[in-house]
Order: sequence, then structure tokens, then C-alpha cells
Amino acid sequence: MAADRKAAHRKPRQRLFTGPAARTAATLALAGAATATALEGSAQADPQLTTAQVRAKVDRLYHDAEVATEKYNGAKEQSAASEKSLDALRDEAARRTARLNTARDALGSWATAQYRSAGIDPAVRLALSSDPDEYLERASFEDRAGDRQAGAINGVRRQIGDIAQLRARAQDELAVLASRRAELKRQKDTVRTKLADARKLLATLTADQRAAYERSADAAHGGGAVRADRSTPRGPVAAPNARAAQAVDFAYGALGKPYVWGATGPASFDCSGLTQAAWRAAGVSLPRTTYTQINAGQRVPRSELAPGDLVFFYPGVTHVGLYIGGGQMIHAPRPGAPVRIAPISEMPFAGATRVA
Repeated sequence: MAADRKAAHRKPRQRLFTGPAARTAATLALAGAATATALEGSAQADPQLTTAQVRAKVDRLYHDAEVATEKYNGAKEQSAASEKSLDALRDEAARRTARLNTARDALGSWATAQYRSAGIDPAVRLALSSDPDEYLERASFEDRAGDRQAGAINGVRRQIGDIAQLRARAQDELAVLASRRAELKRQKDTVRTKLADARKLLATLTADQRAAYERSADAAHGGGAVRADRSTPRGPVAAPNARAAQAVDFAYGALGKPYVWGATGPASFDCSGLTQAAWRAAGVSLPRTTYTQINAGQRVPRSELAPGDLVFFYPGVTHVGLYIGGGQMIHAPRPGAPVRIAPISEMPFAGATRVA
């Protein structure tokens, strides 16, 4: 009896599947595991971005691309300056080398003449001379000529040293140029990456969502006040001087032209390229970048802005427009948005400069 009760409480032994039953069980187990993994992955996957979230990310990418664009513009300007300096050093070295070769040729002719006459003792030449007074006079001249040749030799030595210094400076400038070209490439790659990421995000939107994004972006940049048509009617510009009026007139003529990063016109512009071109049309040379243009004139407070003033935005001074009066500016906003009129209140104001 005790044995029977013990057997009754014993846990039944599990029967193992064999053959087809085993394969069926394995298949079910794998399917269950796959389903669980899929559900787990779905739970961890990023939710689909809303149109507003896409817009916020795209706007941020455009802003970052503009920051990199201004750094690219600066690196390009510095690279061009290094190339110009390097060319000047090489040209100067070539000119000095030509002068050195001329001096060497003259010394070579003198050395050849001395070699040819060096075998005759001066006393013998005096004895053979038909006119001793003439010989003595010639000997005195040769001594003076020797002094001059010694000076010429020292001059050649100095020229060789100067050319060596020029070549060393050229090597240093070449290293600077290589560094600036590397920075130029890095900023170019950054711009392209940011813009490519923005295009990928916009590609996730439907046509209707894309249109809604463009409308919302325009609304954020001034709504109905934004105009990008060169036929926009305008009254006389109350600019402080003729040059400022010319710069504003140029900016009006650029309305509707596309934004292209790194462009300075005449067919397309980035933000600082537009302001530089506008003032260049007025006969004033501006630096290339936003962060150098802000120091290109006299700072003016926002309350005293006049047409032609440069208006800057964002803490890093990464965007610029040309003020046209009435709280409005003309600027090149971003890729996909042409040169347009917009209120200066659309972005964080960073300062203003009066060029002339």
C-alpha cells in the first residue's frame, strides 16, 4: 500500500517526441520564437515621424548645413589666399633665380679671363710691355676690378641665401595650403551629408505632406509677406546713401534666384554670397562669410536699421540678409527656397552692420 501511495504521488515522466512529431514540435517552437522576436522588434522600433517632426529635423539639418556652408566659404577664401601667397613666393623665387644666374654668368666670364692670364708673372708682363706706364695703370684698374668682383661674389652668396629662405617660406605656405584644403573638403562633405539627410527625410513624406511642409516652412518664414518674384512692386528706397540704394536694387533684382550653397551669383546665391554680390554691385568689397561681414562696417541697433544694412541671425552669426526697410529683408534662405523678401523677425536676431 505504501508503495502504491508513493507511486501515485510520483511525477509522471514526460514522453519525448520522435520522428514526425519531433519535427512538428521544432517547427512550432521556431515559429513562436520568430513571432516573439518580431513583436519585440516592433515594440523597440522608432515610431513613424509626424510631418511636424520631419519639418523640425529638416529645418535643423538645413541650419547645420548653413553653418557648415559658412565655414566652407571661410576655408575656401583662406585656401585662395594661401594659393595666391604661394604663387607670389614662387614668382619671386623665379625672378631672383634669374638674377642669380645672370650674376653667375658674369662671374664665370671674369673667372675664365683670370684663368687665361694667371700663368704670366706680373714682373714678366711689365718687362714685355712696350709702355710701362700703361701697364701700371692697367694693373691698378685690375686691382679695383678684383675688389668689385669680390663684392659680386658676396652678392651672389646673399642671393643664394635669399632664394633658400624664399623656398623655405614657400614650403611652409604649401603645408598651410594643404591644411586649408583638407578643412575645405571636410566642410564640403559636412554640407553634402546634411543636405542628403534632409532630402531622405523629405522623401518619407507623401506628396500632400511635402506640400504641407513647404507651406508650413513658408508660413514660418513670414507667411504671406514672403515674396520671391522680381516683378514685386516697390516704391523708392529711402537708403542712407547712393551705394546702399544700389545694393538694395541689386538684391531686388536677385529675387526668385535659387539658393545654392557656396554660390555668389549671378545665377544663384547662398546667404552671404547674396549680400557680398549686392554690395559689390555698389562698388564695395565685403568679406565672404557671415562672421566676417558682421565686422565689415559700423554696428547699428535694431531700432535704427536703414535700407542696405546687413542683418545677422542666430547666436553663431550663421545667416545674413539685406535690410530693405519696414522690418523686411531680402535673403537667400535655404535649399529649395529662392531669394525672397521676408521679415527680420523670422529668425533669432544677432546684430546688424552698416557698410557705407
